[in-house]
Amino acid sequence: MTLLTVWDDDRPDAPVVQTSDRDAIADTLAPLGVVYEHVPAAPPQVPAPAQDEVLEAHRPLVDRLVAEHGYRLVDVVQLHPVDSDEWRANAAAARAKFLNEHTHDEEEIRYFVAGSGVFYLHMRDRVHAMLCTAGDLLSVPALTTHWFDMGDSPDFIAVRFFHDEDGWVGTFTGSDISTRFPTFDELSLVALTTT
Repeated sequence: MTLLTVWDDDRPDAPVVQTSDRDAIADTLAPLGVVYEHVPAAPPQVPAPAQDEVLEAHRPLVDRLVAEHGYRLVDVVQLHPVDSDEWRANAAAARAKFLNEHTHDEEEIRYFVAGSGVFYLHMRDRVHAMLCTAGDLLSVPALTTHWFDMGDSPDFIAVRFFHDEDGWVGTFTGSDISTRFPTFDELSLVALTTT
């Protein structure tokens, strides 16, 4: 279930907002310049679909966003649990990279086709943790300080949109703030109990 949790950035033990209401999420994020919308996702026909299959299944959304924003690169990122030491090592390395607080020179747009992940936006002395699930589209302004957690056992498919043909390029802040806030796995448990 989609969930937004907001804390003061020095109080990770005391949420000031926690909601799964999509309208409330959009209203909370909009003043920050963050766009949230829910666009129902076409469920994948196979566990790990090819990039072209994912993009074709969501062609109207992809075409709309490319036309509106002029993106030059659209790709699909996905991770699915596999019972192997190599997969666990690769998943842990990917998680560790994105868990470090960073910024991008362009906006970051992600559309979740399946699975889930949490974007933590560090803005205006607060941390906004957005647990995205299938159908969630999140657009984060350029230069927003943030990090991403995919959990101990990543399982998601997301479409990414870029102006820069180099794709994902992050500038890391060196802060350890991400170590002080609840993880993807902890927030996923909260989402299961939130009505």
